[in-house]
Amino acid sequence: MRKILEIIVHCTATFADQRVTVADIARWHKQRGWKTIGYHYVVDQDGNVFPGRPLEQAGAHCLDHNKNSIGVVYCGGLNAEGKPADTRTDAQKAALLGLLTDLKQRFPEAVIHGHRDFAKKACPCFDATSEYAAL
Repeated sequence: MRKILEIIVHCTATFADQRVTVADIARWHKQRGWKTIGYHYVVDQDGNVFPGRPLEQAGAHCLDHNKNSIGVVYCGGLNAEGKPADTRTDAQKAALLGLLTDLKQRFPEAVIHGHRDFAKKACPCFDATSEYAAL
């Protein structure tokens, strides 16, 4: 197993009501030249958590941070006008908290960050570092 030092939270940068599947994201990422989905977990609007890339494999989700990180993405991140916004449903918030709590127990050295901590992006459209600092 890889040494996990970071858990990085993302959004799909899609509309809040737009249903996105693991297969959709994998297709988008393959179009970018990656072998498959770059994230390790996907959380949909209903709070379902789906596996993406196996944890044993480095992700493709955050430049210069993939080797020792886990990528977690929630579906949404854009409001009705197409602007970045925290569109997480209550079910997504609960599922993210549960998933991140579990990952921190499994990888206690890992620090949780938002993608925006490493890139000039709004992703994940909320301050994940602060929100999950107590985990």
